Amino acid sequence: MNQFDNNVAKEFDLRSLSKLIKKRLWLVILITVVFTGAGWTYTELNNMSPKYEASTNVIIDAEAEYRNTLQVVIKDITVLETVIRELGLDKSTETLAKQVRVESLEDTQVVKISVVDTNPESAADIANTTAKVFIKKVPSVLDINGVSVLSEAKVNSKPMQNNKIKILLAAFLLGAVTGMGLIFIMDYFDSTIKTEREIEQLLGAQLLGSVSKKQKGKIISWKKPKRELNFRSETIGIR
Repeated sequence: MNQFDNNVAKEFDLRSLSKLIKKRLWLVILITVVFTGAGWTYTELNNMSPKYEASTNVIIDAEAEYRNTLQVVIKDITVLETVIRELGLDKSTETLAKQVRVESLEDTQVVKISVVDTNPESAADIANTTAKVFIKKVPSVLDINGVSVLSEAKVNSKPMQNNKIKILLAAFLLGAVTGMGLIFIMDYFDSTIKTEREIEQLLGAQLLGSVSKKQKGKIISWKKPKRELNFRSETIGIR
């Protein structure tokens, strides 16, 4: 088999695999550190600090068609601008809209307004104020008066589940897997001969000996490989 045309297939056993990993372990560690660092940077840039959620429930006594329309009004810019002005918030309507989530509870006339914020008191205040401003806004949109607060938002001191640890763990595992994959790819495309066995596979002949590396002050020695040779014995007859 020609090595340059077919890239002689490599055989891995536990010993050779262990040697390969030890040889390039530094590369796996380096890539893992880089990926984990990137994950940490991502969490910092995206403000992964603890967040709190508060919710208020509003009853909309109207048909589903009108109820869906009013749910859109809750996050309308006019409603959010009023909320920002009343609470003195230092943020844009776009930012506030991302904090507010509106959902209709299945098979009911109840609409849930949830707000996520880094401050639990602020989350409750925004939720309650949004509901209040929305109820005042309804008559100017639709001729419906059956809108009222079912339950006000309470301060929730328990933070939401933080994804920071999950992101860091995922980045660590991805870095380790990428590093391991890279060293296997590097070894696969490495065409240098490393062992006597590879020489025998390449030449299709048995290796008789090898020359050790020359060291300072020492003479190059000839080393015969330790192999068991089988001799065939025959009886010779003399006439």
